[in-house]
Amino acid sequence: MRQFYKPLFFAFACITLGLSGQTFAEDSKPTNKMSVNVDPKERAKIEAVVHDYLLEKPEVVVEALQSMQRKQYEDAQKTIENTKQNAAKYAKELFQQKNDPVYGNPDGSITVVEFFDYQCPHCVVMAPVMEAVTKADKNVRVIYKDFPIRGPASNYAARAALAANMQGKYYEVHHAILTANPPLTKEGINELVKNAGLDMEKFNKDIDSKQVENQITANMKLARELKLFGTPAFFIGKTNATGDIEYVPGQINETELEKIIQKLSS
Repeated sequence: MRQFYKPLFFAFACITLGLSGQTFAEDSKPTNKMSVNVDPKERAKIEAVVHDYLLEKPEVVVEALQSMQRKQYEDAQKTIENTKQNAAKYAKELFQQKNDPVYGNPDGSITVVEFFDYQCPHCVVMAPVMEAVTKADKNVRVIYKDFPIRGPASNYAARAALAANMQGKYYEVHHAILTANPPLTKEGINELVKNAGLDMEKFNKDIDSKQVENQITANMKLARELKLFGTPAFFIGKTNATGDIEYVPGQINETELEKIIQKLSS
């Protein structure tokens, strides 16, 4: 019997053989480890019964997995809806957070906020979309929220870009890293930074600065409070934070993004 299916087998066994509700009530209390005390010989009998049952009715496993997938989807939809409803509460942190990198028109009346990770393939796809939107509409202001959730390379890339922002070179480094050939490495990122014309002595100090650390910490905290579960994630609204804020989880094409911007501009 594969180890993967044993918990499922045992769950069915508990139902089939009617193990006492008291056992489950006790085990449901917060503990470091959940366990049901069953004699090994008795466990073997239970597993044999469930094994035979599932061989006779394999559709039960499929139904259980489909039910789990439906619940995961429903939970994700609830989270998305809650984020949409709560976004306005975080308008200041989204649109006016100190030291956030800004692209496009700094005085634009519509702001597009992107939470992204440099190793996220969907974020890479979005790079030309964001550039095209800012060129097509001179009233759009973009804020980049570095959200490094894919490991040390993502974290170093985010810190490098934010250090570049302290020299007024954020977008040059941001675009270079985002469009670089994978995998990202510290050496490769440093080379991109150097090619962007930064003062490397200042960069090496700034990348470990409190300002950069605080910026990433603030972004991570905001993402948690908004219950973001991946990248990219977009928040679009009026820069003065009046009215609704649109939330778009995941990749979006240029046409769809422009429609949202036009709706908010009217």
